[in-house]
Amino acid sequence: MKQKSKFTANIKIDNIFQQVLNISLIVLSIILSGLLIKEVFHLISLAFFAEGKQAHIELLESILVFFLYFEFIAMAVKYFRENYHFPLRYFMYIGITAMIRLIVVDHDDARQTLLYTFCILVLVISYILITFRDAKRRETRQ
Repeated sequence: MKQKSKFTANIKIDNIFQQVLNISLIVLSIILSGLLIKEVFHLISLAFFAEGKQAHIELLESILVFFLYFEFIAMAVKYFRENYHFPLRYFMYIGITAMIRLIVVDHDDARQTLLYTFCILVLVISYILITFRDAKRRETRQ
């Protein structure tokens, strides 16, 4: 009898943690949506009213920040659609976008830029390996 009550207590704790995670993710998604809208207005102002080389770099940086917000929100949506599971490939998309943003923003040091590009290469290779693994799993199921 004690074993059953311990099992139900663990299930209740799991449910509580799951609900806290879900609520936190919803709040984070709402905040990110607000920041995404703010970034859209910033993009519009940069695209139509800013001039000069620095404005173009800032515009490109702003576009990449927009995609980072967008990818985080898409990952949160996917989490709920995939029965409370974060697909690993979304983290890789975010990582690649973040590394590209770093290259655009901080490209003064050649070694650092090379390191960032190596990071992107590792992420892309990892993504390809995961894609092949998932394809093989689907083939074996059929």
